[in-house]
Amino acid sequence: MKRFFLKIKDWLSRLSFKTGVIVLACCIPCYIFSFAQMLLPISATAKGVLWVIFFGLAKTFQYAGISILGVEGYRRIKARLTRKKSSEM
Repeated sequence: MKRFFLKIKDWLSRLSFKTGVIVLACCIPCYIFSFAQMLLPISATAKGVLWVIFFGLAKTFQYAGISILGVEGYRRIKARLTRKKSSEM
């Protein structure tokens, strides 16, 4: 089992920063769809099923993107966002 997790870790470390950002950005539409489907005129059961599917996809994309980015990627994104905010003021 340990070998399996090491292989996954190695594979994730070979993915690029850009791939991590794209995967992380995919969670935004899934979050929007998970809550926007409440406006559809369908049964409550169907709404619940759609919410579980889209919210689960959003969380999956979120955690996969964070795993691909890692600590350094997170720092790069945070630095870019804070730099833009400080230049606007």
